[in-house]
Amino acid sequence: MYDIIIVGAGTAGLTAAIYARRAEKSVLVLEQTTYGGQIINTLEIENYPGMYKVSGPEFSKALYDQAITLGAEVEFEKVISVRRDENLFLVGTEDDSYKARAVILATGAEYRKLGIPREEELTGRGVSYCATCDGSFYKDKEVMVNGGGNTALYDAEYLAGICKKVYLVHRRDQFRGDTSLVERIKKLPNVEIILGATVEELIPGEDGKLRAVKLKFLERPSTEVAVAGLFVAIGHIPSVGAFSDLVEQDESGYVIAEEDCRTSYEGVFVAGDVRRKDLRQLVTATADGAEAATSAVDFLNNL
Repeated sequence: MYDIIIVGAGTAGLTAAIYARRAEKSVLVLEQTTYGGQIINTLEIENYPGMYKVSGPEFSKALYDQAITLGAEVEFEKVISVRRDENLFLVGTEDDSYKARAVILATGAEYRKLGIPREEELTGRGVSYCATCDGSFYKDKEVMVNGGGNTALYDAEYLAGICKKVYLVHRRDQFRGDTSLVERIKKLPNVEIILGATVEELIPGEDGKLRAVKLKFLERPSTEVAVAGLFVAIGHIPSVGAFSDLVEQDESGYVIAEEDCRTSYEGVFVAGDVRRKDLRQLVTATADGAEAATSAVDFLNNL
């Protein structure tokens, strides 16, 4: 049995593990894939206080090593259920089950998909959701980025350094990302910005790979753009499947909790991108992890 089980080994989960171990609580972190979360796919982090530049993998590795050194245990198993069992929580995975006195949910969010025909078929064959993961496959080719937030803007900037040309498509008439980043994008000679358009159709070639993307406009006919790759950056969906019936969520599926990270279920806490909040950044993930662990420790000390 553990004092605290943390579901998710991203930035929020590993930070929570560090703070919980510093409070002398036994900690188990359960992660279905690999540690680091989404940030592990980021080539360079430039907005984390005190670090002018650090790569996502370097940042994640440092967090992981710190948590392990402090005594946190990590198991790479997929959590399929979280439920109350008398005075304890029973966390079930595909391989085992574990008991804890408190649980911190730090499962993050998944890439939001377009939801159009052929998307699944062409994923990995021209359609991608991670520019830093797959961008090198499109060196000197023409590609498209779909989205209007910082992620889409960073993707376009990154791909501009690799690809022959980048089309940046957004459904609104202006971007939601940082103004300074937008201005940087506008100065890149091989980036063409297309506003007021949505991805209507994915067109494969004879080889079964993406050949072109058809764009839909409100005030003019649809246009077919020949590209080898489409990078989708239109947001995320909170990963709440294993505990959707346990804690209260908002209309978008994010877990409801205030800054103390206490959920609607006593003894269950939440941290990171899966929590309802206005800003989802690396710095807020670490803040959530610290707060969730502190609240969980306070809960345990007052049982």
